[in-house]
Amino acid sequence: MKTTFKYLAILLCCAAFLSACKKDSYYDDNFDYVAQFKTDTTAIRAFLVANNIQALKDTSGVFYQVIAPGSGNIPYTASTQFTANYKGKLLNGPTFDSTAVNSPIKAYLARMIPGWQIGLQKIQKGGKIRLFVPSYYGYGNQQNGPIPANSVLDFTIELLDLQN
Repeated sequence: MKTTFKYLAILLCCAAFLSACKKDSYYDDNFDYVAQFKTDTTAIRAFLVANNIQALKDTSGVFYQVIAPGSGNIPYTASTQFTANYKGKLLNGPTFDSTAVNSPIKAYLARMIPGWQIGLQKIQKGGKIRLFVPSYYGYGNQQNGPIPANSVLDFTIELLDLQN
């Protein structure tokens, strides 16, 4: 009986060890990121044309429209802290998040999705920007709360404060 229990315990430990080695499901080796990026870019361009929006394309692939540049010359770093009001919605879809009235977000640039890290650097304090973020620079091919996988994101951000 003692020997059987010992072997059962060893077997359970081995099973736990092997299951801990399971590949992280966040990355999908079979997912074609390049094809999705092309699909997202095509969707953004069609949206901009259909809505007569003049936007520029960053070398990264994030599209942006500077509504107001703001003022100042604070250099952005990973530790840059900002305060902003924003509205985030799916491209040509519903709003999935926004700041409440008189409740802006206060965060560090490094903790934001890559689309924000790229886009916020286009404005300074008091500035306002609209970002069209391909899924690669948002939440990728993973669902995040109300945001479906492979979603192009549309953010309008008003930068209230900026500090290094």
